[in-house]
Amino acid sequence: MNAAPLPAARQETPPWLDRLRREADVPPQRPRVPLLAGAAVIGSVEPEFLFRVAGDALVRGRAVLQQRTDAWEVLGDASESLNAVAQALRDAGLAGAWRNEQLAVCDTQGRRVATVERAAVRPLGITTSAVHLVGLTSDGRVWVQQRALNKSNDPGLWDTLMGGMVSAADTLVQALARETWEEAGLRLESLRTLTPGGRVTTRRQAQDGGGAGYVVEHIDWFHAIVPDGLTPVNQDGEVAQFRLLSRDALLPQMAAGAFTTEAALILADHLGL
Repeated sequence: MNAAPLPAARQETPPWLDRLRREADVPPQRPRVPLLAGAAVIGSVEPEFLFRVAGDALVRGRAVLQQRTDAWEVLGDASESLNAVAQALRDAGLAGAWRNEQLAVCDTQGRRVATVERAAVRPLGITTSAVHLVGLTSDGRVWVQQRALNKSNDPGLWDTLMGGMVSAADTLVQALARETWEEAGLRLESLRTLTPGGRVTTRRQAQDGGGAGYVVEHIDWFHAIVPDGLTPVNQDGEVAQFRLLSRDALLPQMAAGAFTTEAALILADHLGL
């Protein structure tokens, strides 16, 4: 069995990658206060933001939000309350793209506290989880995908072979398997040497919530060999095309900003930059 060559030893970080890493880890532009569920910190919001929806976020006629000193708290059942807030944000035009998909809401120790509609996580500063797959050939070339032009985020930019969020219904491996099929038409069992690669975390301002959102996302990435003769085929309409690039072809495109921030950071780690 042929194996992909090991990434090159780390060298001096190129300026474009230094810049990208700085841009992917940016403190909030404006003050934020904790969002609580009981004593658990589950997110963060701009201090005045939830006043815009507090009167409309109700469960069975009861308010589900309360302002505390230097914090906001969701009351009652955390999942019910957060989803009522999500609906109120949607009605006010302050939510992201509505997906009817629940994401896990965890405390600062990573323990699940609740679930919430995906569209609300950025306005509420809730940490999310995602998974990516770096697909390789046996000689070390890299499969990449171009995101569809109608994607709400980063349309037309290039990405890893697969990238997607981890829903509340999935484990990390289940999300990896589902997204690999939906985006690339590949089954995990058909790949070789599937191996965890590492974790990338991004923190930066988001446009959701009328610019009051904040992204905190942990991205676990894997790498695997796509056997010769297997070609990715998109299943969900969210990929424009796939390409197979050598390291020499990949690096100039990454430096030129042709890739999403997350994909460029993951590929840089894979390449040992």
